[in-house]
Amino acid sequence: MSNIDNFINSIHDRKCVVGVVGMGYVGLPLVLEFCEKGFKVIGYDIDDNKINALNSGESYIKHIPASRIDSAVKKGLLSATTDFTKVSETDVILIAVPTPLTDHREPELSYITATANTIAPYVHKNQLIVLESTTYPGTTEEVLLPILEKGSGCKAGKDFWLAFSPEREDPNNPDYNTSTIPKVVGGYTPDCLRAATTLYGEIIVRTIPVSTCATAEATKLVENIFRGVNIAMVNELKMIFHKMGINVWEVINAAKTKPFGFMPFYPGPGLGGHCIPIDPFYLTWKALEFGVNTKFIELAGEINEYMPDYVIMRTMEEMNEIGKALKGSKLLLVGLAYKGDVDDMRESPSLVLFDKFTRKGADVSYYDPYIPVIPPSREHSHLTGIKSIELKDVSKFDLVVISTDHASVDHEIFAKNCELVMDTRNAIEKEHKNVKRA
Repeated sequence: MSNIDNFINSIHDRKCVVGVVGMGYVGLPLVLEFCEKGFKVIGYDIDDNKINALNSGESYIKHIPASRIDSAVKKGLLSATTDFTKVSETDVILIAVPTPLTDHREPELSYITATANTIAPYVHKNQLIVLESTTYPGTTEEVLLPILEKGSGCKAGKDFWLAFSPEREDPNNPDYNTSTIPKVVGGYTPDCLRAATTLYGEIIVRTIPVSTCATAEATKLVENIFRGVNIAMVNELKMIFHKMGINVWEVINAAKTKPFGFMPFYPGPGLGGHCIPIDPFYLTWKALEFGVNTKFIELAGEINEYMPDYVIMRTMEEMNEIGKALKGSKLLLVGLAYKGDVDDMRESPSLVLFDKFTRKGADVSYYDPYIPVIPPSREHSHLTGIKSIELKDVSKFDLVVISTDHASVDHEIFAKNCELVMDTRNAIEKEHKNVKRA
């Protein structure tokens, strides 16, 4: 029996040990899906706090119940470690590490390269390596492959199998989770593709094999560019319709009753999450290598990046209407997460608003039931440690800005008790004279 056939059998027989690098919003759900399908899994991370929490059966992500983690640990299926030498004990390594942008909006692949250099000495024959981190077409073969081959002394496609399968996580989505979202997979060779699709086929409702790793990498970018461009469109429409005295949310809700040819997207104070604000610029950067300018993508990015400034401009307009200045005002920012009902602050426009309002001279506080204390972040480290207020006397604030619409928050409280409310999410659908939209 061939090596690939033996590997396939080990997957079906649950003798295959799965390792996942990166215990965040992508890696941890993957770990739990494999454990719940009977696989033994080792989770790797450089954060001791995450590792200790996992080994104690605790969760640090709001929408992931601790009971799932605790069950996997007690069954002996899950262990977590900072010791990457244990990569040698696995048959599969899935890499789910961050891929942010530099200050110049260029791909920051240091997390991928650092991971590759760390695990390479422990990569062995008949092992499957899959990159899940979103990146530009060509990364798996141009960046990851050479590091793994040099560090391990093994050849991709011959000694070990290599693939790319983009993550499609949407934290706290009520309709879809890791196991019910189809999985796109691209392999370095046909055997690499077979190995990866077989593995994911054990935990995912459907796998979609594509011809190359680059095709799979491009697929992820297209998905998020589509969203980014459409969000930019409705953000621009929001600004136009405001001038016309038209409620853009009412327009969208009416338009979406058309059963074909329309898909609703909604405006906001800016883009958040790890994907949509970042992914389009990965393609923009790579396209320059081929002499192509991505004007459409960049224009959408400019519109979306302008949204926090638009919110501030609208706020200052409405403050002037009530005879107050933004400078020196007590401002409450409602919601720090990048979207409603999650505790995920990655690339949240609320943090941008926090900074910009502060620089304009406002005394800014925030309320978020899911983020009691602002954790460290790459771009807003100076905000680390600031605590959420308790919702007691909100009338003491001159201004409330609703930046994130958590369903658990009664936003009507602000409409009833505050002189001015700027609603960037249509969280307060009922009309109030003191509630303005931005």
